[in-house]
Amino acid sequence: MFTHKPTAVLMFAVLLGACASAAEDSPRLGTPITEAQLQGWDLIVAPDGSGLPAGSGTAAQGQAVYEQKCAACHGMQGEGTPGVPALAGGSPIATPPLMTAGSYWPHASTIFDYVRRAMPPLAPKSLTDTEVYQVTAYVLHLHNIVERDFVLDRDSLPTVQMPNGGNFIDRSQVQR
Repeated sequence: MFTHKPTAVLMFAVLLGACASAAEDSPRLGTPITEAQLQGWDLIVAPDGSGLPAGSGTAAQGQAVYEQKCAACHGMQGEGTPGVPALAGGSPIATPPLMTAGSYWPHASTIFDYVRRAMPPLAPKSLTDTEVYQVTAYVLHLHNIVERDFVLDRDSLPTVQMPNGGNFIDRSQVQR
């Protein structure tokens, strides 16, 4: 025959009630993000250049930033290193394409956006907006897309004509 111990049953009921009460409260993890903090994360730049910040830079300026913060992974001329993609080289008509600025990407703003949010990989978002303009100009210059002294800024960057601009097919929305 099974007998209940009133103390154990009472403790279980109290514990069950405490758990139910805690479940009704929020998990209390972290603190709500402020609008000012959100601005530091909402950094998307669209193909038309909307979302580009103030700042400017040239390839001549960008070379120094690139050599200091990018070349260790991507090589001195953007040729890539083992396990790290090349930034320069390739042709828009190669199959499969080498996914570099000059042979694959249709918008210069894509380069700016990616560098700004993700590079360098061990310290993303650590480059200033000016440094991002400079590095972007240098990467574009590696492909002879812009001259060494061309000033890249929020007005000029969207006007840069990419070699593969008219040939890019966005299949991200295709349902299979």
